[in-house]
Amino acid sequence: MNSLNNKIIALITLIAMGSFVLPASLLAKPNTLSKKEKNSGFKLLFNGKDFEGWKHSGNWLVDKSGELSRKGKGGSLVYIAEKVPDDFELRFEWKVAEGSNSGIYYRPTQYEYQILDNGKHGDGRNPRTSAASLYFCMQPSHDATKAPGEWNKGRIVCKGTVIQHWLNGKKVVGFDYTDPKHAANVDLLKNRGGDLSKRGANLSLQDHGDPVWYRSIRWRALGTDDKLDRSPVTPAKIPDEILAKEARKLEGIIKRRAEAAKKKK
Repeated sequence: MNSLNNKIIALITLIAMGSFVLPASLLAKPNTLSKKEKNSGFKLLFNGKDFEGWKHSGNWLVDKSGELSRKGKGGSLVYIAEKVPDDFELRFEWKVAEGSNSGIYYRPTQYEYQILDNGKHGDGRNPRTSAASLYFCMQPSHDATKAPGEWNKGRIVCKGTVIQHWLNGKKVVGFDYTDPKHAANVDLLKNRGGDLSKRGANLSLQDHGDPVWYRSIRWRALGTDDKLDRSPVTPAKIPDEILAKEARKLEGIIKRRAEAAKKKK
């Protein structure tokens, strides 16, 4: 009996210290909803078996592990069963290979949750284009990614004019785009062709030509009674030399857009 009690005490101590890891068999299975999620109104978008509700050009596959991945170039994987709710919470898991780049588009124009290997891809040098950023608009507070090949847990929460990006349990982006202090960020995305007031897109997983995997994609519409985490988030500081490169990149985007517009006339 004393031996059993000692084992129980040791187990409780490990759990309290955060040192005990549950076996994989006891963890929630991918591509399923927890009881709490079901009660909260979440809907599973990917069943882990096939492309029901999705559309692509033959360049995506569902592997034996129930994961979405690319098998060649051909464009984005788009959820066509229904549009993204205006106010919503989206949860998903993702992983990349070394140097990989992808993204999740969730509202019209340039609403992109960046998916990236920050360590090897060039976009990782600019926080505003790094993993979990609202691409080319708002940078995360810090790099919360796991190593290439490991699963990350992403979350997007949008309600009214508030946008939140979460990564591995941390809120890394959180702002109200009507707040004057974020006007420069909003203008930056606008110059790239983005409009933060737009609504009603199809969820889209970007094919950027690199190895990427997704699973456990689910969402729920948010109602008036759903409260947001309003804890402040401080965007990471962007070095001056990176800001200069960013400005040159934006100049190129604007120039190419103007040239394209001339050709159409």
